[in-house]
This record gives sequence, C-alpha cells and structure tokens, in this order.
Amino acid sequence: MADVLSQSQIDELLKSMAGAAPEEKSAPEEAKPAEKKEELNKYDFYSPRKFTKEKIKLLRSIFENYARILTSQVNGLFRVMTDITVIELRETRYYEYVNSFHENDCMTIVDTYVPEMGKNNIPMMFYITPGLIIILINHMLGGGDQIIQVDDDYRYTDVEMALYKRALEYIIHAMNDGFSNYINVDFRMQRVEENPSMQQEVGLDETVVMIVLNVDVSGLAAEKIRICIPGTLLEHIFRVIDNRKHLARGFAYENNTDTIMEHLKGSTFPMTAQLGVVKLDISDLYHLQVGDVIDMNKPKDSTVRLFVGRQPWFHGTMGVYKKNISVSITDLITDQKLDDEETEEEEGTIAEVVKAVEETPGIVESTADTEG
Repeated sequence: MADVLSQSQIDELLKSMAGAAPEEKSAPEEAKPAEKKEELNKYDFYSPRKFTKEKIKLLRSIFENYARILTSQVNGLFRVMTDITVIELRETRYYEYVNSFHENDCMTIVDTYVPEMGKNNIPMMFYITPGLIIILINHMLGGGDQIIQVDDDYRYTDVEMALYKRALEYIIHAMNDGFSNYINVDFRMQRVEENPSMQQEVGLDETVVMIVLNVDVSGLAAEKIRICIPGTLLEHIFRVIDNRKHLARGFAYENNTDTIMEHLKGSTFPMTAQLGVVKLDISDLYHLQVGDVIDMNKPKDSTVRLFVGRQPWFHGTMGVYKKNISVSITDLITDQKLDDEETEEEEGTIAEVVKAVEETPGIVESTADTEG
C-alpha cells in the first residue's frame, strides 16, 4: 500500500514544483544578553521643580538633625525607646499629601515665627500615626512597655485629644533646635484639624515638600511622622538663610576700622607722666623725712615719658597750663627709640653698680687679693 503524505510534505512538494526552494529550518539564535537600560526619571513639565538639589540636600540635613534631637527628647520625656530616621524627602503637590489621610485622621497646623520678620501667613502641617500617639499617651499615664496596636482610622477621645496636643507641643518644639544651625525660627502649634480635606490655606496644586520620618518603637512597631512644608514657606525660609550667609560673608571682608574706633572712643585709659626712676636702698628709704631731696639723676629741663596704661607712648616736657602742671608732647616713642633708651638705662645702672663697688673698700681689696 502506498504511503500517505502528510500535509507538510504536500506543501513542500507543491513549493518544489513551483520552483521555490524548500525553507530550511533556521537554527535557534543564541540568546543575547539583555542590554542594561539607563534608568531615567521622567520630568513633569506640568509641575516643574521649584527647589534645586542643593536646597533639598540642605533641608534633608536639617531634618536629619531634627530626627536625632527628637529621638533623644522622646526617649527622655516619655521613657520609651525609639529610633527616628528620615526615610523620604521629596517635592510633590499638596493633593498627594492630603489624599493619604483617612476620614478620622487629625492634622496639626503649625505656625512659623522668624524673630526679625514675625509670623509667616503660610502654615506647615504635621501628621503622626495614631499608633505612636497612643503609645506616647500610654507612657505619659504611667503605662508599661507594651505596644498598643490601633487602626489607622482610629478616632481620639476628648481626653486623648488633650494629651495629643500636649505631646505634639514637645515634638514641634524640638524642630526649633533642628533649624537652629541655619536660622532662628520658632514653630508653634496653631490648632488641630480633624478634617484634613477641608484645609483651605494651601491650594491643592501648590508645590510642597513632604518629609516622612520613620519611628521604630523598641523594634516592635514602625510608626510614621509626615510633615508637609508649603513651597511658599520654604522660599521664605531659604531667603532668610541666604541673606544671613551674604551678610556673614560681607562682614568678614568689610573694613570696620571706623566702627571699631567709634566704640573705642568711649573707653578710658590712665595716662601717667614719669619724671624718672631712682633705686634706693632699704636703709635710705627708712631714714627718709619730710624735706629730704631725692636726686633723679636728670637735668631739670629733661623730657619725661607719658605712659598710656603700662605702655610708653610719648615724650614730653613739663610746663604750666592755666595754673596747672601739664606736659607738652614732643614726639612719639617708637620701638627703636624705646630699645635705645632701655639700653642707655641698663648702661647707666651698670655704671652705678661699678661705681658703688669701687667705693666699697672691702670688695676692692678682696678683688685685688683674688687677682694677686
């Protein structure tokens, strides 16, 4: 019996009869290694970035410092072991921050006061997960180290709301120290908004910077603190910081000679006129009486020194002005003149010592005997 051809064999036979060469099965190509695609971030032209990387980096360093300060204060005040770190800091739109809230969440409105400029009209927003608040309240009331789990849409009672505001005051006040290295600013709690979606002080499309802090409570629970700073408020803060940097640089290179002299003009210094210096023995001082004359070893018309404090500054001559003893300044004492005068005084002192030795017979004889 003849073999029955399969459909594929029939197709090949027809193609060969039509003059077409049969298709050869191509060997499977070796799998090429996948090329690494460069990861690129899409730029949204609808919402361009308002802050440079340097500003964001500065803000991150501020809140990392705030996280360290807040960790120590929470651990000390509430007697609970926590570790607070910055896990996210990004520029976004305000509606993204608001959309993350539940119906019963409480958002704290915080006012900003700069000493030189007063209160800023744009507030910032704080949100703390209910689990962290309940743990802090539990320790405030003397509770143990147990971790209390609550739902994200937990509604606070009236007593818990009062204690909530008390705990928030400590957390907000610690932010003053976080900014203290760059700007003197005072953050104060304005009110607690129990319906965040109704907050109208910031437009939904306004650019904000959202900071998320992770709070690790004794390694058993991970709670969050979400902070929203409107772009207008940040521009105001950065402007104050930049102005202070410029003032600091200008002050370093500014010639303040006139200002310094204006302050020094009101200072008082004692001025002394020195007639001369004489060395006396104790016996001579003991026998001094009223009417004795001390030889100053200077002529009567010689110059005197004028001392400002303990430093000799001028030479002068004695005189009378309006029936008062006075000194007329003749020249300024320079370092070279001062060295020459000190050398002359030392030579005069040596000459006096030699003369006194020669006038003492015992010393001269002993010296002669030594030489012989």
